[in-house]
Amino acid sequence: MAQLNEKALGTQPTQNYTGVPDSPTNDDHSSDKGYTIDQKTEGGSQQLLADSPPQLSEAQIKALYRKIDWRTMPILALLYLCSQLDRGNIGNAAIEGLTKDLNLTGNRYNIALTMFFIPYCLLEFPSNLVLKYFRPSRWIPLLTVIWGVVMTMMGLVKNYHQLVGVRACLGVAEAGLFPGVAYYLTFWYPRHELSFRIGIFFAAASIAGAFSGLLAYAISFMEGIQGLHAWQWIFILEGIATVAAGLVAALVLYDFPATASYLKPHERAYVVWRQKFAYSEQGEDEDFSWQYVKDAICDWQVYTHVLLYMSIIGPLYGVVFFTPSVVKSFGFDTADTQLMTIPPFVFGTIVLLFNTFYSDRTGLRSPFILFALTLNVIGYSILLSDVKWGAHYFAIYLILGGAYGAFPVLISWASNNFAGHYKRCVGMALHIGIGNFSGAMFSNVYRSKDAPRYKLGHGIAMMFTWLGIFAVITNVIAYRYINAKRAKMVAGGEGGEGLKISGEEVRRLGDKSPTFRYNL
Repeated sequence: MAQLNEKALGTQPTQNYTGVPDSPTNDDHSSDKGYTIDQKTEGGSQQLLADSPPQLSEAQIKALYRKIDWRTMPILALLYLCSQLDRGNIGNAAIEGLTKDLNLTGNRYNIALTMFFIPYCLLEFPSNLVLKYFRPSRWIPLLTVIWGVVMTMMGLVKNYHQLVGVRACLGVAEAGLFPGVAYYLTFWYPRHELSFRIGIFFAAASIAGAFSGLLAYAISFMEGIQGLHAWQWIFILEGIATVAAGLVAALVLYDFPATASYLKPHERAYVVWRQKFAYSEQGEDEDFSWQYVKDAICDWQVYTHVLLYMSIIGPLYGVVFFTPSVVKSFGFDTADTQLMTIPPFVFGTIVLLFNTFYSDRTGLRSPFILFALTLNVIGYSILLSDVKWGAHYFAIYLILGGAYGAFPVLISWASNNFAGHYKRCVGMALHIGIGNFSGAMFSNVYRSKDAPRYKLGHGIAMMFTWLGIFAVITNVIAYRYINAKRAKMVAGGEGGEGLKISGEEVRRLGDKSPTFRYNL
C-alpha cells in the first residue's frame, strides 16, 4: 500500500473543504478543452476523464451552482408542495364535511390517516435502490403522476372503506419522493451546501400548510357544483394540479450533472469532479455491492438518526393533520379557521430558511437542530398549560417553526455523515422509512374524545421532542470522540510516520475510513 500522510488523505475537517482550484482563471471557456464525461458507465454513474479539475474562479463556481439551483430546485419544490398538499389536505376536508358525509365516527378518521403511512414507510427503501437505475428524471415524475391520479380519485370515494383504500394507495405512490429527492440532491451539491437546498425543497411543505388553508377556503365556495361537496373538490382539483406538475417535471428534470445539457462541458466536468470528492476527499466507490447495504443496516448512527427523525416528523404530522381542528376549537367558524391556519405555517417557513441558511454558512448542524427542538419544548409546554386561546395559538407558531426548522437540517446531517454512494442511498432510505412510522403513531394519538385540548397528543409530542434532544447530544458526543480518535490515528500511524492506507481502501470504507470526519 502506498504510504500517505494526513494532508494527502484529506484529513483536515471536511467542512473547510471547498474544492476550489489553487489557480483560478476568469476565462469562461478556457476550461472546456480536454474535459469530457463518460456517460456510459454502469448505472448512469459519472466518470470524469481528466487528470485535474477545470480551473474556475469563486465567481464562476457561484454562478454555476446558481444555474443548477434555478434548473433543479423550483420543480422539486413544486413536486413536494403537491405531495404535502395531497397528504395533508384531509385535515382541511375534515372540517368541510368529510367526517360527517363518510360517517367517520370513533377512530375511523385516525385509521384513514394511519393507512397512508404503512406502505409509505415500507416502500421508501426499495424505491431509493431503483432510483439511480430507473433514471431520476423519469422515476420521480412517474410517481408524481400516479399519486396525482390517486388523489383525484379520493374525491370520488363514497364510504369509509374506500377512503382507507385510497389513502393506502396514496402512501404507495408518494413513498419514493422525499427519500429519492434527498438522495438525488447529493448527486449535485457538496455536503456543506446541501442543507439550504434541502431547506428550499422542504419549505414547500410549510408553504403547503399555509396554501392548503387558503385553497380550502377558496374551494369551499364550490359546494354543490356538479353535485359534489366542497371536500370532494379539494381532492379533485389538487389531484389534477399534481398530475400537471408531474408532466412538467418529466420535461425539465435531468438525471445527473454528467448528462445536464444546459451546462457547458467544463461546468459538467467541475461538478462531477467536485461531487466525486464531496463526501470524502479521496472520493467514493460507485460500484454496487451488497456489503454497502449491510454496512448501512449495521451502522449505529442510522438508528440514532432514526430516533431523531421520529422526534421531529411525528409531532410535525400531528400538528399538520390536527391544526385545523385545534384552531376551530378556539371558537372560529370553518371559513375563518381555514384562514387562521395560514400565518403559523408562514412563520414555520421563515424559521426553516433561517436555520438552513446559517447551518450551511457555519458548516454545523446540531446547534440548529437543538434550537428548533427548544421551540417545540416551549410550544408544547404552552399547549399543555391552562391558558387563554391566544397563547395556545402562539404555541402553534412555535411548534411549526421548530418542526419545519429542524427537519431539513436533520436530513442534511444524516446525508453528510453517511459516506459512499450506496451506503448513503440505503442509510437515507432506512433513516426516513423507519422514522416515518412515527407519522402513523401520531395519526392516532390525537383522539376526537380528547378535543379540544388534546392533552394526550401534546404530551406524547413533548416526550418525543426530549428524545430528539437526547439523540442530538448522543450523536455529538460520539462524533467528537470518533473524530478525535481518527485524527490521532492518522497523525501517528506506525512509528509516527503517518497512516499506511490505499486510496482504494479509503473509498471503499466510506465514512468508516480513518480519514473521514463526521459533521457536527
